[in-house]
Parts: sequence; structure tokens; C-alpha cells
Amino acid sequence: MGKRMDLKDRFFGKGTPKLGEPPVANNRLAKPPAFAILFSDVPDINPDALAHILRDYHTDFAGVTAEFVREGANTLGLIGWGRHVVKVVVFNTAMPTEAVVNCVQPAHYDPQLKQEAYQHKAHALLFYAGYETDSLEQHVALAATAAGLTHFGGLVVLNELGHSSMPALALLPHEEDNRDTIGSLRKFPIPLLYAGFVKIELDGEPGVWMRTYGCEALQLPNLAIHADAHNQGGATFSLFANILAHLREKGKSFQPGDTIALGEGMYLHVRVRTQDEWFLESEGTMLVLERTTEAEATT
Repeated sequence: MGKRMDLKDRFFGKGTPKLGEPPVANNRLAKPPAFAILFSDVPDINPDALAHILRDYHTDFAGVTAEFVREGANTLGLIGWGRHVVKVVVFNTAMPTEAVVNCVQPAHYDPQLKQEAYQHKAHALLFYAGYETDSLEQHVALAATAAGLTHFGGLVVLNELGHSSMPALALLPHEEDNRDTIGSLRKFPIPLLYAGFVKIELDGEPGVWMRTYGCEALQLPNLAIHADAHNQGGATFSLFANILAHLREKGKSFQPGDTIALGEGMYLHVRVRTQDEWFLESEGTMLVLERTTEAEATT
């Protein structure tokens, strides 16, 4: 009973973290990033096996600890390594349908896997609760933890804030990682999982709006653009990913009225959304990008 209460206390941030001792969740984080993972069946998570899986995943996990305890119908977990702590809550029930649809429907992967995701039997929520202040590193820690949990029947990893999801298997080590899977997670295009990319069609309006969700969790603006057709989705995704990576690297944002030069005579004008553009509402900053000419850009 003492160990059980100790884990619960640390899960809720009670206690002082000390080097070499069990992790304590950081309860001072105002809006920590969170992911969810959907399971094909109720998972039987073995903490020792999970810790072993994570140590094999990357050398960063050399000192990882994994602890789980039943709490009513659910299971609480605390995973810690270095400056990172991730809280896990496993629910032996399906995730609310609306949340799943919002994340799975706009994503691009095998329709059969999407169907399996809709029919999942259990899910887990992962909350960053560590002491790393870099928001991208927080997201990477969540992705790596989700990769470990994939071995227990994980199907799809969701970012509810970003309206995004991806196959859980995509987070596992691949040959192209060159034995640095964490390094690969750091290079993920931001709208792939750490934020999201969604297309919006409006009745009576030609073309397709394309926008991001959840970039505010990375201290970045959300982006939107009006495209002529759906087939511009790949190019727009790459455009957004490159702009967001640039802004993160430079540590600053564009401002309304700025012009972005893309090369080869391509320019984008930056503005805020209008009141009528309700579909572009965002918790953080929303920047709308409009194509413009070189002549207009230089006047």
C-alpha cells in the first residue's frame, strides 16, 4: 500500500524531484502537451517490459523508469528519464467518437487502419509532466513514450489539440533513422503530429481552405491559405512545415502586413483572419497567407 500511495502522490506532483530517485510529476505546467494512443484491445502493460523497450529505443532512455498502478477502472502510469516525466492514464474504454474522428479523418494513411482506429477497444492519454522547457522536446518525449506503448497493441497516436494522428508503427525505429530515432522525431514536420493540417470546404465557395491546428502549443502561429483545389494539399503541407520550421529556428514570427519571399518569383502576403472567417478561429495567433505578385510585394 505504501508503494501504491507513493506512486499516486508523485503522479499528482506531490514531493520534490531528486537525482537518482523516482520521478515526480511537475504540476506547475499550465498547459502541458498531451497525446492519446488507441489500442486494439485493453492493454496489459508490463512496466519492466516497457522500460526495456524504451532502453532499446534510444540511449537517452538508459535510466528510464516505468511504474503503473490500478486506480478504479483505469490505470495510472509514470514514466521518467533525465529531465522528462510523462503521465499515462489508461482507460479500458474507447475514446469519445468526436475526438477520434476529428484526428483520424483528416489524416493521410491506410483506410483499413483508420477503420481499426474507429473500432478501438481502449485508449491511453499521455501528458507531459517533466522539467524540459523546450516545447518541441516535450512533444518528442510524448512521441517516444507512445512508441514504447505501441508494443502493447497500439494502433494510432492522436494529438487532439492538433486535430492530427498517425500510425503508431510509424514512431518505431526505422533503418533511415541511422540508430537515432529521437533525432528523427525532432525532425518530424510540425503539422504531421506535433500540430495538425486540415482542409476545409465551404458551401458556395470555390476552392479549399487549408489550415493548421495546435501550433500554439509550440509557441508558433497557426497558418491558413486558400487553395484552388485538393491536389495542392501536399505542396501546402510542405509550405506550412517549412515556414513553421523556419520560425522555430529563428525564434520569431511574421507579422500582419509582412511579405514572405519563397523564391522563383513567389510571394505571400501575411494578414490576420477576418471576422467572417470563423472557420479559421484559433486559440493562438492565426496568420492567413495570400499569394501576391512581386510588383505588389515591393510597393
